[in-house]
Amino acid sequence: MDADWHNEPTDYRQLGKLPRSQGPMEAARLGPLSITSASVDEDLLELPWHIALEEWPVQNLAALPRGISRHVVRFAHMGGSVVAVKETTEHVARHEYHMLRKLQRLNAPCVEPVAVIAGRRNAAGEELKPALVTRHLRFSMPYRAVFSQTLRRATLTRLIDAQALLLVRLHLLGFYWGDVSLSNTLFRRDAGAFAAYLVDAETGELYPELSTGQREYDLEIGRVNIAGELMDLMAGGVVEETVDPVATSERIFNSYRNLWAELTEMESFEFGQRWRVNARIRRLNELGFDVEEYSIKTAPGESLVQLQPKVVDAGHHQRRLLRLTGIDVQENQARRLLNDLDAYRADTGPQQDEQISAHNWVKHLFEPIVKAIPRELSGKLEPAEVVHQVLEHRWYISEAQHRNVPLAEAVQAYIDDVLRHRRDEAAIVLDPGSGGPGLADYDDAG
Repeated sequence: MDADWHNEPTDYRQLGKLPRSQGPMEAARLGPLSITSASVDEDLLELPWHIALEEWPVQNLAALPRGISRHVVRFAHMGGSVVAVKETTEHVARHEYHMLRKLQRLNAPCVEPVAVIAGRRNAAGEELKPALVTRHLRFSMPYRAVFSQTLRRATLTRLIDAQALLLVRLHLLGFYWGDVSLSNTLFRRDAGAFAAYLVDAETGELYPELSTGQREYDLEIGRVNIAGELMDLMAGGVVEETVDPVATSERIFNSYRNLWAELTEMESFEFGQRWRVNARIRRLNELGFDVEEYSIKTAPGESLVQLQPKVVDAGHHQRRLLRLTGIDVQENQARRLLNDLDAYRADTGPQQDEQISAHNWVKHLFEPIVKAIPRELSGKLEPAEVVHQVLEHRWYISEAQHRNVPLAEAVQAYIDDVLRHRRDEAAIVLDPGSGGPGLADYDDAG
């Protein structure tokens, strides 16, 4: 249950703590705040809620790239973390807060809600807009930050495929988004691809199950919005001229429908082809989904068997890697690391217990790579992505040099030739003259 502070308006003095920037007299004039939060976090009170968000002092703000929003949005330092603060109406803020809470309980890929701040007033006693606070997703980027000088067609394809997968996962949970767009999504690198996260749920609703019409309407919204976003990028000269915004946005239809069909459609086959049950499940596993239940129907006097997946759950490779190693990463990263783990086991002892082999792989491969990264470069990429890229780099230089390059040599070559030249994705500083990333090397995923 949420710590619902707004039942009793909370004065700073009642918590026995004043914001560092405010003295007792000024805090008293500001009046109480109404805060709804899953937990009491006094660091919330350090933020200048008595000031309109667009006027917040620079010392409170974190310089991270923002997507396009109809609301005023700022990133701010809160304790040892970074949060996103959005000014909106109280009804919308509370709806989105509780919707994100529900999605998190369903293990949906979305940002974490922190609090709703209402009852805000400035020093003159004038009302300020309520605010929704969410936790910043580390190593994530809005789509506008995923470019260098020109956004390549291949990168657009990966972004839209990630968007389609996100929409499928949300629809399987019964979530109607209502505002599908690249702007309402954050992207994280995922072993040559991207993983997409919902960042704006203010128009969303949860249902026991979505109708075909609801799903199709979400798709149509996404098609129109993405086409407009790509046209905007083309006008800014950051998309290849050969890209067709409309045709590219329509890819979400094909990608979504192919995946949805694989996950949900009934399949018929001859009774003697029962091997197709396992083949269907393997295909779903390869897509990153687990089948927890399925229905098989046969009709009297007929030789046809009908297979219907009943419950599909994303994160097949993530769960296996987490179970074996305790490492929690993106799905494609997990797939790539599991491939290396399986190869390591084959080389070092195929008969060895899988859990023991996984422990040795972490000890002798994963951890040495992570620990070899200099502290000043540790914010360039998240650890799992670094390990993935080191393994890829080792393969490439081994092929080029026609020898098996030792791991330590490959790590050093990657650090010197690749990692030192990347931008820091843990904290991407904005170019103050442009309002967006001033330099970038984002467009190299894969």
